Amino acid sequence: MHIGNVGDFNAQFADGSPHVRRAGSHYSCLAAFYSPEPRILVLPGQAHDFWTRGLSRVLEWRDVEVYDEVAADDGGVARALLSRPALLDRIRRSGLPVITWGRTPESERLLTRSGARDGTGGGPGAISGAGPDDPGRALRVTRRYESKAAAHRLFRTLAPAHPGIVVPAQERMASRRRAARALAARAAAGAAAVVKTEYGVGGSGTIVVTPRQVAEAGGARSLVGHLPRGPLLIEDYVEGSGTGPCRNLTFDAVVDGEGAVHPVGVGVMDIEGTGYQGVTVGPGVVPDAPAEVAERFASAVGRALAAEGYRGWYDVDFVMDGSGRLAPVEINVRLTGPAAAFVIQARLAGIQGGRPLVRTLDRLPLGARLPAAALADHLGEVSRRCRSLGVTLLPTVVTAAFEPDPYVGVALAARTPGALDAAEAVVRSANDALGRMFADPGVSSGPRSGPRAGTRTGRRAGAGSRRTPRPRRRRS
Repeated sequence: MHIGNVGDFNAQFADGSPHVRRAGSHYSCLAAFYSPEPRILVLPGQAHDFWTRGLSRVLEWRDVEVYDEVAADDGGVARALLSRPALLDRIRRSGLPVITWGRTPESERLLTRSGARDGTGGGPGAISGAGPDDPGRALRVTRRYESKAAAHRLFRTLAPAHPGIVVPAQERMASRRRAARALAARAAAGAAAVVKTEYGVGGSGTIVVTPRQVAEAGGARSLVGHLPRGPLLIEDYVEGSGTGPCRNLTFDAVVDGEGAVHPVGVGVMDIEGTGYQGVTVGPGVVPDAPAEVAERFASAVGRALAAEGYRGWYDVDFVMDGSGRLAPVEINVRLTGPAAAFVIQARLAGIQGGRPLVRTLDRLPLGARLPAAALADHLGEVSRRCRSLGVTLLPTVVTAAFEPDPYVGVALAARTPGALDAAEAVVRSANDALGRMFADPGVSSGPRSGPRAGTRTGRRAGAGSRRTPRPRRRRS
């Protein structure tokens, strides 16, 4: 059972605003890829029929029960489930382990109330464990190491035993004024810096500050003022190969129920500014030398997490410096965007044989806002064009196509890097072309109030409702 609680998890470490939860609701579509073969999906928003039908066909899923629209855009999924005894009973009777995006107090209570097994350790290898005797320990470890300051201290402790790892210096700022002075001093010396809020997801709350930016802004104080509230950290900027192919690496692994660490794999992240956009994984994507350094260090991080009581998926993100050393920059103590790529890779490998290359593109802009039927047609045509290149396209984020700034997420699977690149170009071009199709920007838009296009009135279980959504069964 997969529960899409991205918004709940992020709200622990962000401002918890409706905007943050709405973005998390869209990213909760990745719940479809928490493990290779879901049996039950629980999602905060509407899961379009065409999407789950198409995934079931390509990934050869058996019947999948889908409980969608269980929470309002700004509401918590786990909290909503706790108020739905019928759905809780379905969870309990299923006998399935429950996998969430990440641990929250509400998700821990959900497991206790439903009597379900904790499947947070699930992954491509179907690793699953009941977790530590005290589930609260795993939540405490999650919260501890989602802190970029705590992660940095762990990196400093482990690094001396790992050649090829360099940990940039980090300083905690007592105030915004002190942070501005420190940045001004660095700029005067010609040095760039990385400024981070202590907590943040997907690159939010992190900026790279260069001397030129300080000068153009008229001083460092205005730059710092744009960051969210909370403690600030300033790190040395890791000089490297710019946007080289291995500049931004990630290594994913799983801690099973007994505390053993199971490496999953390494990937090359697509980073725009400081924001995560997607990842490419598969044979030959990362050269052996940095891949081995990343695996050894990330595995040591996992053993440290396990010793403190963590169980489940995690990853460590790295930046490569100019001499090829890896600088660890954060730990994600939860499922991750790259996890979806690894799970898709494992599923397709089991169906087709071999290990395909997989590239996820989580936020591809659409040239126009599309209701569900138009989105299905668009993705169907793009998928056919990708198949002609020998590439499998799987939609991954489909609920944001009607946002004021619409976007879609996809995964591409291929046997060669060239095929991946060609398919990505096809998708981006087709998305851009949507804008040219609609000379009138309002053609694809509609009223922003009331039920969304495709919503079945009466099935919504939003804030204040105790109605349990009926599942829809899809056959592959």
